[in-house]
This record gives sequence, C-alpha cells and structure tokens, in this order.
Amino acid sequence: MTIGTVLLAPIWALQLLTSAKSFLDNPLIGSRRLNARGLHLARVRLAAGLCTWRRRRLARKVRPDWREAFDRDGFVAIPDVVPIAEFPALREAILSYRGPAREMRQGDAITRRMAIDPAMLSAIPAVRMLLEREDIVALFHYVASFRTTPLHYIQTIVSHDGSNEADPQEALHADSFHSSLKAWLFLNPVAEDEGPFTYVRGSHRFTPERLAWEHRRSLADPRMIDRLDARGSPRIPAQEIAAMKLPAPEGLAVPGNTLVVADTVGFHARGTSARPGERVEIWSYARRNPFLPWLGGDLLSLPGIAERRVNWLWRLRDRLEQRIGQPWRPVGTRTPMDHDA
Repeated sequence: MTIGTVLLAPIWALQLLTSAKSFLDNPLIGSRRLNARGLHLARVRLAAGLCTWRRRRLARKVRPDWREAFDRDGFVAIPDVVPIAEFPALREAILSYRGPAREMRQGDAITRRMAIDPAMLSAIPAVRMLLEREDIVALFHYVASFRTTPLHYIQTIVSHDGSNEADPQEALHADSFHSSLKAWLFLNPVAEDEGPFTYVRGSHRFTPERLAWEHRRSLADPRMIDRLDARGSPRIPAQEIAAMKLPAPEGLAVPGNTLVVADTVGFHARGTSARPGERVEIWSYARRNPFLPWLGGDLLSLPGIAERRVNWLWRLRDRLEQRIGQPWRPVGTRTPMDHDA
C-alpha cells in the first residue's frame, strides 16, 4: 500500500456519502469485492429512498397532472408552456441575443452553451419571468427532489458536423446512480428523425429488475468497459431494457414551445438525426448530493448567486484545466445559431 493510497483513503470513504459515481476514480466505489457484498446496491437503495421521501414533501405544490405524468413515466412534456401570444417574441429575443459562448464536441455533434446570467436576464426579462414561474419552479423542485435552483443555459445542438465519430449521447444511458433533473424548452419543432429527446418510460423507478441490473453492472471491471460507463454514466443495450420489463425507447417529436422535464436516472438518449441540423433550447440541470435528508439549504441557489454560478464554474474549470480538464472551450461572442466567430 502506497503513501498516496493511505492519504486518499479517508477521502474515498467520505465520497461514498456524496454523489461521487466513478468506478475508475474511486477504488471503493469501483471495488468488485465490496460491490459483491452490496456496496453499490446500498448506495442506490439509500439514495432512492431519500429521493422518494423528499418528493413526498414537495408534491403538494406541483400541478397534479404534471406530477402524475412524471411519477408514471419519469418525465413530463408540457406543450405551449409559454403563452402562445408571447412565445414568438421570447424566441426571437433568445435567438438574436449575443453573448459569450462555449462549445464542446462529442463525436459528430457540437454542443454550444450560453449562460443565462445577469446580463441575459437583464436583456430578456421574459426569460427571468419564465424561470421564476411558481408552477415551473415547483415542478423543477419535485423532479430534482430538492428546493434548488437549476443551472440554466441557452443550448444549441449541432448534429453531423462532419466528424466520423459516433455521438456518445445517442447511446441509451442513465446519468448516475441517483435522480437528477434535466429540462429542455425547445424553441423550434423537433421531428422524430432530428435527434429528439428519447426516454424509456418508467425506467426512473428502482424496480427489483433495475436493482438486479445495478448490482450486476457494479461487478464489472471498470478498466474493461466503456469509459463513460466506468465513470458512472452506465450505457445499456436494448436487450437489457427488455429484460427489465420496460418498454422500447421513445423519441419525443414535439412542437416548439414544449418543455420537457425529466429524471435522468431513467434511461435516455439523444435520438439519431437523419441529416445535419441544429436545435436550440433553454436547458436546465440540477444534481445535488442524494444522501442529504433536507429539502433546501442550498446557498448557491440564493438570488444574486444562482444566476452567476455558470460563469463561476467555467472560470474555475479554466484554472484547474490541467488537473480536472475543461471540455468547454470559449468561442467568443455569438448568437445561439451563429456558427462563425
């Protein structure tokens, strides 16, 4: 045993009570011996139980039809979430907004993000009004299982940019071993063959079949499987979906002005796109430590702080790039659909 192992062992142990999920980076999380004795399964069960308990306390503020759809399917799709008369102006304001942008390439797709920060909220007050709507906030809290403010972005997905590599987001996967929130408000229609959000209905529930699958996958050698899988975002083939008695994945073809809010512990993917194209959306994300028993207490969600977090996170990763990596490269001032610097 090396000195480094001795020094890091307490940190690895503490990470067991956090959202840490990498089987490669934490030898306790990735230990086949410990997982054979139920370590991974215990973390999954505890996180799921606490999530259910928190959601029960948050449920009364959520519209019943939204809550019922989410509880059944693992996501809810809300058409015309912005009043029809107001949506064209909001869409135009977002698509014409110019601000600092960052991009990341995965396979043959490019993801561009612009932070919904104080500058954007000041320039487009309708965005702030939308994101602070009580019914939407209550739904976000319920799906995230915490009273937390998500990180918000304007996101553009450019598909088939000319690379021959596969887009890893097109493989069915879960984001982690515990629940988290992702949401998309699509500004343009998304057809079935244009990379739609794809989800396996009901796969957010930890049924006996899902728990057995979690246990089996925890016994794999993390050095011998897909890199993203080994880092805690498991990929799953279609035959294993069927073995869990789950339906086939479903691509959501939706009109513009549709909000989709999902628990990404369920199996999901970006559907394949038949042609080069792009889609633009308001994209939101929230993931907290799943083992916290309380609902709030997130200081980073306070007004004045919440809307600045994205830029702070980007700058922090810039400083720590050599140590932790920084896939999000600055590409200058852009509009969401501006391809040239």
